[in-house]
Order: sequence, then C-alpha cells, then structure tokens
Amino acid sequence: MAVIKTIDLVGVSTESWRDAAHKALQEATKTLRNVEGFTVLETSAVVQEAEISEYHTHVRIRFRITR
Repeated sequence: MAVIKTIDLVGVSTESWRDAAHKALQEATKTLRNVEGFTVLETSAVVQEAEISEYHTHVRIRFRITR
C-alpha cells in the first residue's frame, strides 16, 4: 500500500512566481526522496516603492513514503 505525505513551503524570488515555486521545489528535494509533484496554493508579492520586490509562491509538495 502506498502512502503520500505532503508538506507546505513558500518559495521566495526576486524574479517571478514561477522561479519562487522552483526554489521551493529545489529546497525540498535536498532532504526529501520520492517527490512526485506539487500544487500551487497561493501566490503573493511584497511591494516596495510601487514595485514588486519579492514574489512568494506557497506550494504543497507531495512525496511517497517508502520502507
């Protein structure tokens, strides 16, 4: 029987929401095995002086638990 576990992370980038999601995935795969995918839950941004200074992407990463 397979079991899938999830964790939520927020990636941060000065480039784009896509880059922020990629950074969250990169960080997760440093310590997790068997990552199967992720869902973007939310995007947001930090604004300074009428410009976006940071892009935030909240993702839920799925990985398979193995013995």
